[in-house]
Amino acid sequence: MKIPDIKFSPKNHKNIGIEIIELSDIYNRLDNEEISFSTKPHRIQFHSLLYITQGHGTHFIDFITYTIQPGSVVFVKKNQIHAFDLINKPQGKLIVFTDEFLDSISSAMKRTVFSPNHLLVSYSPSFTLADNLIITFSTLLTEIEKELLLESSNLAFIHLLFSASLTKLVNARPKSYELNLSEPRAKKFNQFIQLLEQNFTTTRDAITYAGMLNMTYKSLNQICKLASKQTTKQLIDAHTILEAKRKLAIEGIRIQQLADDLGFDEVTNFVKYFKKNTLMTPSQFKKYNKG
Repeated sequence: MKIPDIKFSPKNHKNIGIEIIELSDIYNRLDNEEISFSTKPHRIQFHSLLYITQGHGTHFIDFITYTIQPGSVVFVKKNQIHAFDLINKPQGKLIVFTDEFLDSISSAMKRTVFSPNHLLVSYSPSFTLADNLIITFSTLLTEIEKELLLESSNLAFIHLLFSASLTKLVNARPKSYELNLSEPRAKKFNQFIQLLEQNFTTTRDAITYAGMLNMTYKSLNQICKLASKQTTKQLIDAHTILEAKRKLAIEGIRIQQLADDLGFDEVTNFVKYFKKNTLMTPSQFKKYNKG
């Protein structure tokens, strides 16, 4: 069974690039068997924000379960794997949006909102808003929802409202979430992570990635250390292992096939690589993390 791969498919205004969905609507659609992907971990091809208004529960992202409560905000980055809590069914909203929509407001914000810091050891995608910020954020979301209900939505106004919403969230989240980089270096780091996501099955060589970015290995390594306190090679390994875990636990892929897919010449080399980075074999990980 392959990991369900979910694309952006809004009910209305397909060209705007954002949709706000009530979590209760997702649960109802599941109960009516209108959708099935949300019953299991799935990969998203867009960005999302989970905003909890009532109830307590958890949210699963890339093998870590985060506790959520009223006022919790959870950032889920494009290409990450996540799953809803279908036992406790906390209430709130799921805001989903495309790369293009995010790019259109990020330039105005002059901030990198969905930085590739999910590979950072200290990173947590979830935090809880203070009471005064809950009121402000909820009001801004309501205004966006009203605009999206109009037959001819004002895109510029939606951009303005969502930019204000994200600015509030970015300013409120723990500072450890921010990349400790100047804007040019942050851009290079983002480019490196994008290249890594596209090419990790063909190369795990740090010097090769530096060449793709037209910079020296030393310069790229310096940027990676500033951003994540990890070397370029450590980030390459972190991403490769994360993707291996996703396929082992959720797709249930055979280890030989996975080794081939990840570009290893021999399955034994992959097993050694996986064990070196996780302290367990792929078989052990698969056994204890069945999807």
